[in-house]
Amino acid sequence: MDLPIIDLAIFFFYMLLIIGFGISFSFRKRTAEDYTLGGGRLPAWAIGMSIFATFVSSISFLALPGNAYMGNWNGFVFSLSIPLAAIVAVKYFVPLYRKLQSESAYFYLEQRFGPWAGTYASICYLLTQLARMGAIMYLLALPMSALLGWSIPLIIVVTGISVIVYASLGGFEAVVWTDAIQGIILIGGAVASLLVIMFSMPEGPGQVFTIASEANKFSLGNFDFDFTTSTFWLLLIYGLFINLQNFGIDQNYVQRYLSARTQKEAEKSTWLGSLLYVPVSLLFFFIGTALFAYYQAQPGLLPTELQGAGDKIFPYFIVTGLPAGVTGLLIASIFAAGMSTVSTSINSSGTVILSDFYKKFFNRAPTQKESMRVLLTASFAMGGTSIFVALALNGVTSALDAWWALSSVFSGGVLGLFLLGVISKRAKSVHAAIGVVVGVLVILWLSLSPVFFTSDGWLAFKSPFHANLTIILSTTAIFCVGFGLVSLSKRKTT
Repeated sequence: MDLPIIDLAIFFFYMLLIIGFGISFSFRKRTAEDYTLGGGRLPAWAIGMSIFATFVSSISFLALPGNAYMGNWNGFVFSLSIPLAAIVAVKYFVPLYRKLQSESAYFYLEQRFGPWAGTYASICYLLTQLARMGAIMYLLALPMSALLGWSIPLIIVVTGISVIVYASLGGFEAVVWTDAIQGIILIGGAVASLLVIMFSMPEGPGQVFTIASEANKFSLGNFDFDFTTSTFWLLLIYGLFINLQNFGIDQNYVQRYLSARTQKEAEKSTWLGSLLYVPVSLLFFFIGTALFAYYQAQPGLLPTELQGAGDKIFPYFIVTGLPAGVTGLLIASIFAAGMSTVSTSINSSGTVILSDFYKKFFNRAPTQKESMRVLLTASFAMGGTSIFVALALNGVTSALDAWWALSSVFSGGVLGLFLLGVISKRAKSVHAAIGVVVGVLVILWLSLSPVFFTSDGWLAFKSPFHANLTIILSTTAIFCVGFGLVSLSKRKTT
């Protein structure tokens, strides 16, 4: 497909600018602390925009509209849980990590339950980041494939290498400042896209609401207490657990708490990043609903083969429905969303590998030069591995559903371990370890039962629950088993 020169120029200018800007931070004289925390020089608004950009990725930019196009606004319920999780984060998590002053989010678990707990949480985190980066890189490839006709694997490799270079070389400061820029660009791109859709309706913007209402597109889902399907309550509880995990034990967020100049600025940045995501995610869902109305009103504009491909609807509209210049802005916005999140994951993963693996198992007191070498090597390695994950995801029906399922499994119920340590002061390492074993068994049952078990017969152990309950049930299992063992041991001693 031929793309107007102006769109190509806008897109490639953006790519060169953001990569160059990110790499420019590598020319500064830096310590390992500068690379991982920005030296404590970053303003609250930039950190807040970086938290927002970490929430918003190409998963949001493409998968949320695709999800709304194919269904309704049930997925938006996830966003409604973010303010609830932010309250807990500002009151408890930010002060905790500011007090510990460790660059690793898992230092607390190591202190509380021993080295095994920190290592377990770190491994779960790295697996989650690989799944996340892979899903994002795959979604980044979709619009470029539609635009230029290049193969999706080729685009994954090229764009993956681009973001790996600036994120690895530029360090944390490059990540935060490019996140801030990209956050502004992606909001502008989304707003521009929605305006074009609304004012391209044959009968005017109001037709969007008419068609969407008739198709029940604004529904937040079923309000029954049914946890076998994606109901309102399941998504709300799932979102609360995921976002408590994000704010409480996710290295991406903990690094931002520590990079702020003061605790008050860390709290401000947390509020800014989390609350800004709610209306922006609503904007993405509305784009998907508007696209549904747009193609219902003009069915001849959408090829038959795309009618069931939710994640590809928005990219197709960007190519065929936007005026020259705006298309380039939208493609830049999608890359802004994806690159910001991937760069964050690359930097945080490198930090975890240095702090929780290299310093623990190889050299407890590395020199600055040695630490920087490990950080760069680990960042490149994680970024490179994520490219292979993205290639493996090529062809999935819904990247959003795939990401949610993988994140539930790879989270490993670590939130339950964290809550056990914080809430139960009497919990010991053995209580936590038994809880984790039970939690892992719950994860294996929930994730593998559709493959190995049946709903009747002698293998009647098939889970009746929705896949999104994996993180909820595993977290609850670890906490309840650990807390229960503490209570039993307390009774025996009395």
